[in-house]
Amino acid sequence: MDQQPEPVQNKQKNDTVGAAMVVGAGIAGMQSAIDLANSGYYVYLLEKSSAIGGLMSQLDKTFPTNDCAM
Repeated sequence: MDQQPEPVQNKQKNDTVGAAMVVGAGIAGMQSAIDLANSGYYVYLLEKSSAIGGLMSQLDKTFPTNDCAM
């Protein structure tokens, strides 16, 4: 019984409060963007590299568990 995570949805149905920009799409940046979006903000997620995930993408070499979402 694999449980699928629920998709991120705006619980306020397009009743946006404002807009916010999150700089950095690492673990903390992505979680912040999700929290802001769930609070009703329109979120701009800014990342300087071509891939999101930050240092998380390097953890498969440090902790090789073969279950990373890469």
